[in-house]
This record gives sequence, structure tokens and C-alpha cells, in this order.
Amino acid sequence: MDPSTVALVVLFVGFGFMVGVFFGFFGMGGSFLVTPALLILGYPAPVAIGSAMAFVFGTAVIATLKHHDVGQVDYRLGALMFVGITVGIEVGRVAVFYLDEIGRAEVVVGSTYVFLLAAIGVLFTRSAVKDDGGEDDDIPEAAKKIKSYNVPPMMTLADGSKASLWTISGVGGGVGVVSGFLGVGGGFIRMPAIYYLIGVPLAVAVGTSLFGGLMSGAIGTFSYGRSGVIDLGIVVPLLVGSALGARIGSAATAYVDEDDVTIYFGVMLLLASAAVAFGELADILNAPALDTISFVLLIGSALFVCVVILYYGARGISD
Repeated sequence: MDPSTVALVVLFVGFGFMVGVFFGFFGMGGSFLVTPALLILGYPAPVAIGSAMAFVFGTAVIATLKHHDVGQVDYRLGALMFVGITVGIEVGRVAVFYLDEIGRAEVVVGSTYVFLLAAIGVLFTRSAVKDDGGEDDDIPEAAKKIKSYNVPPMMTLADGSKASLWTISGVGGGVGVVSGFLGVGGGFIRMPAIYYLIGVPLAVAVGTSLFGGLMSGAIGTFSYGRSGVIDLGIVVPLLVGSALGARIGSAATAYVDEDDVTIYFGVMLLLASAAVAFGELADILNAPALDTISFVLLIGSALFVCVVILYYGARGISD
């Protein structure tokens, strides 16, 4: 094995560890980094997305089992979202392969990443600054408003509250499209949607989001696997690192106040958006230096937030 290949494997293992920590701690926020990183490294969009979907599935299994142990997964809600997720992923996959045929996949996928990462990053940063986490019953006001509209059929959630099946299906379908189109578990949209729109308590929203990631990852892996675009040389080292990271991240939820790190996570999303934008500019301007800046910014921001979580976790254990 030549040195460049070894270096790439080590990079994927380390990156997988960071993504696993995010998955375990936030119930999201890792897989969306994988596809941009692979695109920056020069992998074709279908390969980057398909491989990321396979990685999402493996990591979500590990993290979901950990959250299951502490009763933080609403399996009924996850199952109800299944149909919407399935249909959405297929729609996203078809769109990706169509764009790839006309030579526009990398540009459109990258641009979509820039917009979504920036939007979710602003949401998390504002939420952390305003300290919205202190609302009664751990349910945001927006979710309470939506739940006040009784649109049959109404489904009973694990906490005893009710939500419209139309809301649940809409969230599932939207997340599915994002998953199939961007090659992510959709957690950076699914977890906020479950929390802010369906109105599930935050801890359960994290665990249920992971269960949704498991389902979307399984469907996406099967769908892209049929097309033969999954690269196991990428997936295996990522999973090796994430296996440890996901369990550490899940365990850290017992010792770390999420409010302490949410603002850092929001900033990381904004930096990731900037990183993808630099990558897109590098392709347009044919400027390799911008690709380097993009990759360093993407990895550096993720490493910083990972270290913050591990630091607060270690401090919580010692206290």
C-alpha cells in the first residue's frame, strides 16, 4: 500500500471518528460533512453520495443502539416517517443521476449544501444565543402552535402527546429528498424538524432522529448500491472510526449540557457552508489553492467542535 493510500485511510478513520461523535451527541451533524469532503477530494457526485449513505447507515445503527439503552427513541414516530423517507430518497436519487448525466451534479449538490448548511447554522447559532432550550416541557413554541391544529388522522407519540400524520409524513418526505439528493442521513434537518415541527422532547428527538438516519441510510445504501457507486475503500475506514466516536458521543450526552456546545455546532455549520463555497469556487476558477482552504476549513471546524465535546465530557466525568 503506497503512502498516499495509507494517508487517505488514516484521514478517513479520523474523520469517521469525528462524525461518529457528532452523530452520537447531537443525533445529527456528521454525515453532511462526508459528501462535501469527498467532493473536494475529487470523487464523482454519485460515488460520494452513495458511499456517504452507506456510512450513514452503519453509524446510525451504532448510535441508535446506544440511545435505545436509555429509552430515547420513539420507534412509532420513526416508523410513521418511514414511507415519506422512502419516497423522498428515491426522488432525490433520481434527481442526482439526472443531473450527473447532464454534467451538473457536483455544482447543484455543492450549491445546495452551501445554502442548507448556512440556513441550519444560523438557526442553531440564534437558538444558542437566545437560549431557546429553556422552554416549558422542552417543546418549542412553534411546535406547540402546530400541534394545536387538529388535522386527522392524529397519532399518539411516545410522550403521550398527539401530532398529525400529515405533519409526520411531510417531515419524513422532506428529509428523504434531502437524504437521497445530498447523500446524508438528513439528521441536520430531521432532528430540528422533529423537535421544532413535530414537537418531540429534545432528548427523544435526538434518538428518534438517529433511528430515522438508520432507515434513510439503509434505503439509500440499497438504492445507490444497485447502481454500483458505493466505494467500500471509503466506507470501511469511515465506519472503523465512527464505531468508537458514536459510542463516545452518545455517552457524553450524560455529562455535557448541550447548551454549552450548541453555539459551536452552529458556527461549525456556517464554516462548513463557507468551505463548500470555496470548493465550488475552486472548480469554477480552476484554483487548487481554494480547494486546500476548503478542505482545511471543513476538517478544522469539525475537529474543533469534536474537541469541545470531548473536553466538556471529560470535565463532566471528573466532576
